[in-house]
Amino acid sequence: MSKFDPYQHLSIRPNPDGTITRLTNFPSTEANPDIIPGIPTVSKDVTVNEETKVWARIFRPNKLPSNDNTVVRLPIVFYFHGGGFTLFSVSNITTHQPCSTIASETPAIVVAVEHRLAPEHRLPTQYEDAIDTILWVKKQVLDPQGERWLRDYGDFTRCYLGGRGSGGNIAFHAAIKAADRDIKPLNINGIFLNQPMFGGKERLPSELKYAADQLIPLPVLDLLWELALPKATDRDHRYCNPMQDAVYKSKVSSLGRCLVISFDMDPMFDRVQAFVQMLVAEKVQVDARFDIVGFHNIDIVDTQRAQAILNIIKEFII
Repeated sequence: MSKFDPYQHLSIRPNPDGTITRLTNFPSTEANPDIIPGIPTVSKDVTVNEETKVWARIFRPNKLPSNDNTVVRLPIVFYFHGGGFTLFSVSNITTHQPCSTIASETPAIVVAVEHRLAPEHRLPTQYEDAIDTILWVKKQVLDPQGERWLRDYGDFTRCYLGGRGSGGNIAFHAAIKAADRDIKPLNINGIFLNQPMFGGKERLPSELKYAADQLIPLPVLDLLWELALPKATDRDHRYCNPMQDAVYKSKVSSLGRCLVISFDMDPMFDRVQAFVQMLVAEKVQVDARFDIVGFHNIDIVDTQRAQAILNIIKEFII
């Protein structure tokens, strides 16, 4: 693959100042704060941090469950989109649709975080944006004038963090960081990691076996980490390879329940297996769902598999 151009594969162009130009406009959709026939949720965009311009899209089911005419409070799900830390948005259909489905079918209040992107903002910026959003939600539930969907309908004692790909990585690291912050009355009950993005300097068998993967070949994975990791670090940094950091591993036991989903034909499959082994060694309650048939981001192109994954996440949250 000596002539392979990972920049071209990702449809990005590097700029002299270290930024990138993103050459593809991915299909997006606006939030719908008012009920639209045929759409099971309403959604709205809210500003989380005016200085950093971080925002979130909140989803709420149209039909709120009730008990004796009292609205039942719903779990709050913080969702982080994929894209290797460098691409995509919560407004993209590939994120908006699963968030809407989680909100309607669980049911739940979903807070999809529009974090800043690398390389303009390298890690740990994305983890900081996640914590900012958690603290913003805390403020809303404590404020009598706070965001109504969260204040009136959200069960802040049942919060979950989750995401696909790099979003799964963000959910994991954000949960570790949240354990050191005062987020009460919020309580994180668990995290769900759908095909999470991890790496390392040493090549594992699945990375070598699927080095020429059509979606994320090895040169693309290497470039994404090069663009996302702090400068002067390598792929054994804890943001990429938490299994190699003894001090960081000691914090893993603070996690609650953890759902991990991965597929055998994903180049990162062996990384995810090693990650699960680390969780088990640290006495974390893990539900590992490994499928021998499937590839990275199969749920974007296979609607039946997408629904199956959402059903697993729904069962985990309930």
